[in-house]
Amino acid sequence: MSRCRSRTLVLLSDLKGPAQIALVGMPGAGKSSVGRQLAKRLGIAFADADAVIEHRLNESILSFFEREGEARFRYIEQAVIADLCARPGPMVLATGGGAVLREANRQVLARSAVVVYLHASPDELYRRLRCDTKRPLLQTADPHAVLSKMYFERDPLYRQISRFLLETGRPTAKALVEKIVVELQSSGYL
Repeated sequence: MSRCRSRTLVLLSDLKGPAQIALVGMPGAGKSSVGRQLAKRLGIAFADADAVIEHRLNESILSFFEREGEARFRYIEQAVIADLCARPGPMVLATGGGAVLREANRQVLARSAVVVYLHASPDELYRRLRCDTKRPLLQTADPHAVLSKMYFERDPLYRQISRFLLETGRPTAKALVEKIVVELQSSGYL
């Protein structure tokens, strides 16, 4: 396939391989914003795992996390990811940053989706998230240290299941969407 950027709508009905595209990466990597635009660009459904979790819980992840803890949250996250990956038809799925911590999630994502790792360094993530008040694991005196620890724990897991790695750096979400489309086309997924 050509590496040229097509402005025409790409449909996944003839996708060679999984019918879903899953975006993984650290909190703040851009999974939700890129995923929403990618789904629109491809003319397919979009699901944000964290938004689905909040809808099911009828409360914010932060408040649930504070009351029930991370282990209970990860259990619910696993059920949501399994449900979303079992949906018929093409879809772009934005996972939560910690979804890869559970082996079951890694297996279902690798089996059901073309996984794209949106990579950003801990310094870049801190720049984006330093004032964030919604992410439970970052509500600490030293969020940069937490991001660095999370990065070194999770980066190998993201790499383990991803077919593509994209540096998010400073490009716009629109530019990242175009890069993903080019990668999917040149690799024969579109």
